[in-house]
Formats: sequence, C-alpha cells, structure tokens
Amino acid sequence: MLNLSLAGVRSLTVVGAHPDDIEIAAGGLLLSLAAANPGLRVHYVLCTGSPDRQAEARAAAAAFLPGAELTFALHTLPDGRLPAHWNAVKDILHEAAGTLSPDLLLCPARNDAHQDHRLLGEQAPTVFRDQLVLHYEIPKWDGDLARRNVYVPLADEVARRKVELLHASFPSQKHRDWWDDEVFLGLARLRGMECRSRYAEAYDCTKAALRLG
Repeated sequence: MLNLSLAGVRSLTVVGAHPDDIEIAAGGLLLSLAAANPGLRVHYVLCTGSPDRQAEARAAAAAFLPGAELTFALHTLPDGRLPAHWNAVKDILHEAAGTLSPDLLLCPARNDAHQDHRLLGEQAPTVFRDQLVLHYEIPKWDGDLARRNVYVPLADEVARRKVELLHASFPSQKHRDWWDDEVFLGLARLRGMECRSRYAEAYDCTKAALRLG
C-alpha cells in the first residue's frame, strides 16, 4: 500500500447535503488536518438545513476544525429533494468553487444510496476539476457500504474524539436508533483493519496526479 501525505493541504472545501454528513463521514480527517496545518482555510458548504440544524453545523465545524479560518455557505433546499433542484445544486457548487480554490475537496460518494448525497457526489467533480477530490461514506440503513480505495488512518484518540464531538455537536440526532458509539467506531474499526490501522476513515478517489518533486 502506497502511503501519501496530506500535510501540504492548506485549503479545503467540504460539501454536504445535510448538517452532520461531513462530520460523520470525515470528522477524523478534519481533526487531523486542523492539527497538522495551522491556519488551514476551510469553506464549509451545506445544501439543506433548518436554522437550528445549521447552528449545529456551525458549532460542529468550529469544534472539528479548531484554529482553522472558516467560511460558510449554508443553504435551505428541501431535504430529500435535491435531484429536483439540480440547477440550484450546480449553482451552489459553482459559487463554492468561486469562493475558494482548495487543495482538497471532500464530498459524498457517487454510489451513495441517498439521492441527495449521490447528486452531490456526481456533480462536485464536474465543478472542481483541478482539485484532489475525496468522496466520503456515510453509514445508513440502506446498507450501501462499498469497497473504497483511499484510507485515512486515525489515532485512537482522534477516533474517540470524533465520536465525542459528534454527540456534543448534534444533540438533535441523539434520538436516532443508529446514532451511537458502536456504529461510528465499528465502521472506523473495520476500515482500520483494511489498512492495517486500529481505526480509519475510507474514501474514494477516481483521479489523482502523482508528481516527482
């Protein structure tokens, strides 16, 4: 397995359909990038969310990205209906690309079973053509977990801090029967096993350029 470094990432755009998508999927990577890259610039984009849920998202971004320079684009398209708002979603992504040309883009997987996630996963690479794009995964009842090709190993303390912050940042979700430590750490343990780490997050990357110097 080839090991590459994200230590040079100085700017990041994160795109989610719903509040909590980004942190569930990539919270460990966010914590790790913020710790490794003081002054990290992050543009945080959501397509849906009530005012209360957007407030949770703002607080979560600050908690998962301590010390980062944060900007937000929080939108109120209808949850579960993004494919019917194809043009609006495309406009949101183009606006995000005009706000920050990041070193790295995080967005949902293109094979995600949720229609909102899947649309973002399909559209984002068509807008962010010059960036490294990592597609994240979100556990859900649909049972859509798939083979991934990029892994981010997480130190034990980072994996557990991620779960701690998920609980603290999104109190509105605690009533859900799937919202618990076993789901979050169980997936992280499985992905860790696949890359010879205790815990990890897994992503897809469909195109990357490797340069010698």
